[in-house]
This record gives sequence, C-alpha cells and structure tokens, in this order.
Amino acid sequence: MTAQPPLPLVPEPDAVVIGAAAVLLENETDGGRVFLNGQLVWGWDAGQDDLRRLAAVQLVRIEAARVNEVAAGFGVTAESLRRWRKAVAGEGASALAPVKKGPKGPSVLTGEKIIEIRRRHEGGASLRATAQAAGVSTDTVRRALASRPPTPARTMAPGEGQPSGESITVAQPGLPVLPAATDRSVERAAARAGLLECAAPVFTPAARVPLAGLFLALPALEATGLLACAKATFGALPDGFYGLETVLLDAVFRALAGEPRAEGATRFDPAALGRVLGLDRAPEVKTIRRKLGLLAGTGKADELLRAMAIKHLGTSTGSGGEPGEDLAAIFYVDGHVRAYQGTKKIGKVHSTRLKFPVPATEETWVSDTTGAPVLVVMAEPGAALTGELRRLLPSLRTIIGDDRRVLVGFDRGGWSPALFAHMTAAGFDVLTWRKGSTEDIAEDHFTKVTHTDDRGEPRSWIAADSHVDLPLGATGEVLRMRQISRIVPTRGGRSRQIHILTTTWEMPAGEVIYRMVLCVAGFGGGGVFAGDDAGFPRGVLI
Repeated sequence: MTAQPPLPLVPEPDAVVIGAAAVLLENETDGGRVFLNGQLVWGWDAGQDDLRRLAAVQLVRIEAARVNEVAAGFGVTAESLRRWRKAVAGEGASALAPVKKGPKGPSVLTGEKIIEIRRRHEGGASLRATAQAAGVSTDTVRRALASRPPTPARTMAPGEGQPSGESITVAQPGLPVLPAATDRSVERAAARAGLLECAAPVFTPAARVPLAGLFLALPALEATGLLACAKATFGALPDGFYGLETVLLDAVFRALAGEPRAEGATRFDPAALGRVLGLDRAPEVKTIRRKLGLLAGTGKADELLRAMAIKHLGTSTGSGGEPGEDLAAIFYVDGHVRAYQGTKKIGKVHSTRLKFPVPATEETWVSDTTGAPVLVVMAEPGAALTGELRRLLPSLRTIIGDDRRVLVGFDRGGWSPALFAHMTAAGFDVLTWRKGSTEDIAEDHFTKVTHTDDRGEPRSWIAADSHVDLPLGATGEVLRMRQISRIVPTRGGRSRQIHILTTTWEMPAGEVIYRMVLCVAGFGGGGVFAGDDAGFPRGVLI
C-alpha cells in the first residue's frame, strides 16, 4: 500500500515550526502568515494584533497543535492563549482587538472641579447632592474628597523677581507621590566587606507610602522598651547591613501586619516594607533567620524579658509603690498551650480548644491587672503549673527589685498547700480557688461586701469571710489561709458555694473577690497583679 508524502512544512528557513503540521512566518514590515501542511491558511498585516491572536486561537481549535506549542510559537504564555480562547468563545473575534489602556478621554476631575466639589460638600451638601450640582458621579466626589487639595497658584507682585508691570503665576511644588528609595549600594558593598556596623535609616519625603500606618505603632513600641532593652542585653549584631534595631523593627512591623513568622516576609513587597524601615528593601527570609539565630544563640532571651518587665514596672501608670509600703505588686499567672506546626518531633499536650492531644509547647504567662503581658516563659515538657510557679518566683522577685510582698493569682492548676507555704515564706501572697470537696459555710455568715473598681464603678457581692487550715503532708503542720466564700447559682434553679483562698489578711473581702474575678474572667484562669486603691497603694503593674 502506497501513501502520499506530506507537503513540506517550512516555506522559508527562518519560519517557526508549531507542532507537527503548522509553521509561523513573521516580520516587522509584512506582518505574519500561518502555513498548515505547506498551505497558507491565515495572514495579517503589521499592527493587526487581533488577527494574529485569532490565528493562534484557530490553531488550537482545529487541534493542529497543542496549547503549549502554539503559545511558545507565538511568544506568549499559555494563560494568555487561554484568555484569548475564552474571549472568542464568549464575545467573538472582536473581543481580541487591543483596547486602549487608561482613561478614554480627558479627566473631569480638574483642579477647579476639586475645589468646587470640596466647597459644596463643606457647605453641608450630601455626596449625591454634591455630585448632581457638580455634574459628576458620586465616585468622582469621593475621589475628590480623598485627594490632596490643589495648591493655589501664587501671583508675584510687580517688581518681585521680574521687570515692573509684568505678572507671573508660579505653582507651588508638591511632594512626589512615591519617589525611588535612596541608593544604598555603597553601604551594601561596605557591609559585604565587613566595613559597616549597620545601615542607618534614611527616609525620603513622599505623599503616599504603602504600610505607612505601621508608624503609628512606634510610640507604643518605645513604651515597651524593646529596642533599648535589646541594645542593653545583646549589644549589637555582627557587622552587616541590617543591624539589631532594623531586625527587631522588621519583626514587629510584620507581626502587626499579620505575618509574624519569618516566611511571612515573602508576602510583602521588599521595597514597600524597606521604605518604612528607612532602607532600600527589607531583609529576606534567610537573612531574618540568620540574624534571629545569632540572637537566640547568645542565650540571653530571659535577660531581655526581665529587662522589659522591669522597664514596664517602672513606667506603668500608677506603678511604683513607695519603698515602705507592704504590698508591691499583683500579678496574674497562667499556663497556655501553643500548637506546634513545625517538623521537629515534640511531645503531645492536651489542647482544650481541639479536645485532644496535639504536638504543642507549653508557656507560662505573667500579666498585670490590665492584662498587659509582663513575662512569658517556655515551660519544661510535662511541667505542671505548680512547678512553674515555684520556678518563676526568683524572676518575679528580681523584677520587683526589693523584698516587698507580691500577690500572685492563679487557678486550680496551681493547687498545692506545700507551694502556698513556700510562696508565703518567700514573701509572696497567694490568691486562688479552693480545690476539692469542703463543708458549706452557714448562711448566716454571709453579708454584703463592696468594692469600687479602677473606673470608679461600685460592685457588690454576698460573701462570707472566714479561715481554713490546710494540712502540709503527714507531719501534722498546717497552713492557715483566709477563705472568702460566695453563693452562686447553678442549673435547675439551685445554688452552690465556691471558695477563694488567699494569704493576704489586710485586703478587704470585696477587693479579694474582684481580683479573683479578674483572674478568671479577664485572663483565662491565672495571674499576678499590682495593688489597687482600696486602702492599698497601687503597686507595680507587670
């Protein structure tokens, strides 16, 4: 059986082969032509981009070649070819005609129109009324109100810089919208050579800066003392372009923008984030990891946290009890489970949110009376809150700086009479719930107690103020603690008694209840906080 050989594909040597049967021949003067099995099937003149796109679509439609082959032959991406095919299927070949980008005519939002719109709106007219009076749309009114007001021209008086009798109008120059970042190539070269300790921030005036809202966090960041405490603790990073303050500011800014992890740096424009850092671009992920690894390798993270806690202690509103006062501070302490998403093999911890054990780390948080964080300590694997409290006491004493008493509040996870005795001997007062079954207090012991909170609002409860002796092991020793009892409703219209235990005997019963309510409702179960105004000096807020 004989078969006729196919016609030659390539009519000219510089043609582009597309698949097994098609050839594209193009030049800048004559346009382009498509041959199929040696036969001319499509052609277009120079500048007829719509016909060129249609030829590519038709090659795919008749299955003369595959999508990737046609896209490569025409010098476009497969996604562009897909859009062309979709446009032809929906609107026909006319949809492939090139469309002029940008406004199709002169803008109606001239300087005079902006002044007119602003004048009408400032006169009390609504957006719709302003749009109707100015002859524009409400969207145009919004853009006019959001834009910078035009700078009025200044007319120079005769004799001011020009011959007498002439008048020249000079426009006031404005800020550039987004100028190019300052060239830092010389400093980067010096950093690579080890001749630069760190690059200083340089800011360029601009009318609009992406991520400029992050600057609003700088006063609060200064109040935390992070930069000052880090400099005092770590000194400086090894010589390089990105210094200690830049690395810390970058981490804070990314966390505020919703990307606290180093990998989140890939979701920002490096030039935009670098602009708010005062640099030409922000550090890359590998640079962030290397710099933070250097800081972690010093083993001084606990010193940084303590330094920031002491700074917070000395600058908090109403803090700093007098040296002669007995109660120095009140803190809330609680344990938290943080689910681990990394690749390391770590132990599993029960998650109260997920209701089953998951790989996680345990942290111990210390907060002040307002809920502001004071100290965060990574707990030992499998450690209980009782052990973490005992381990935290020296750090809390260092933060206070003297031997005044400190009231520590926590939930039933820290229940241990032996721990209570240890804390009392170390100069700490305990505030927690009583654990286990106990006899109810007679109802005739309950009276009304009140307390005025920090906002001046009076609060009242029905409570009984008594004491209880807790046994300390089998030695027969006991620890006497103050017990504040309350009657709370339960399901079914019944009630039960709950008991608060503390080792402070001077604090009014109403304030004890108020502090315990804050400990549970405000901070998830535990805490440490400073003294309040109900007969005690406001102590340290840590």
